[in-house]
Amino acid sequence: MVKRILVALGGNAIKKADEKGSSAEQFRNCYATCKLLAQIVKTMKKGDRLIITHGNGPQIGNLMIQQEEVKHLVPAQTMDVVGAMTQGQIGYMLQQTLMNCLREEGIDTPVCAVISQTLVDKEDPEFFHEAATKPVGNFLTEEEAVMLKKRNPEYVIRKVKPAGERIWRRTVPSPHPVANVEEAAIRRLVDAGFIVIASGGGGIPVIQDEHGRYKGVEAVVDKDLAGERLAEVCNANVFLILTDMEKVKLNFGKPNEQDVDKMTDTEAKKYLEEEHFILGSMEPKIKACIQFLESGGEKAIITSPDKTVEALEGKTGTLIYRN
Repeated sequence: MVKRILVALGGNAIKKADEKGSSAEQFRNCYATCKLLAQIVKTMKKGDRLIITHGNGPQIGNLMIQQEEVKHLVPAQTMDVVGAMTQGQIGYMLQQTLMNCLREEGIDTPVCAVISQTLVDKEDPEFFHEAATKPVGNFLTEEEAVMLKKRNPEYVIRKVKPAGERIWRRTVPSPHPVANVEEAAIRRLVDAGFIVIASGGGGIPVIQDEHGRYKGVEAVVDKDLAGERLAEVCNANVFLILTDMEKVKLNFGKPNEQDVDKMTDTEAKKYLEEEHFILGSMEPKIKACIQFLESGGEKAIITSPDKTVEALEGKTGTLIYRN
């Protein structure tokens, strides 16, 4: 059976939470991740395809801080432009590093990063009444969160982890992805045998006016939900989400926390209703997996980057499958 694998890389695959985010650090992390992706490609047969998407939360947050700090010298860019800048940055890093890793394995498969836009609805609830749920930027202490809110009253700042010292982050609107604007070009590249890196950071969020013209908006689309849309575009049958934990957990952060080895889409919906998953973090990942299976996907897997190969072999990670 032909395999088409969509891999969604979390922010920790490019920038660790305890790192400053220098180019050297991010290239080093990309290399570790791309070595594993190259191992996947090495096992693929003729006709199999690999498609990659990635987050940009830490990068877009840091760039927005830079924008804020020097806006008296250089005009700050809008969030959609900042999203495009980080999409290009990370796409370049992954593209170059994966090409080098494939070359080390003697594999001559072309890699192409595509700057892509994601169509969203201008009436999406995320744009109204401080409903913003997508974390961006660094994790903050409560004191740092209070100071940031004081300097920027318009910011929405939420607790994004149940316990710890740095558990606060700024959140921005995260509208639901409607479509990938560049889907026709991406599909052709995938069908032609390219390893495509696309919809980075969820894609650059855009709306359409009454004349069908596109316009960027101040938001960040969740990369896993946008990745699911990309999986549909590319006819992927395996959806692999890489995050900062080996397995999905129920009762996360509580004394009765437990790992989940596998669950059906029905069970996943039940756990969502029981609010086991953190808003803007694991919750959209589970929703994306359910949507993928309901759209015809074969299986979805959630695990950590270092367990990529083992998870695809069924040895670890959390497997989600149709009931």
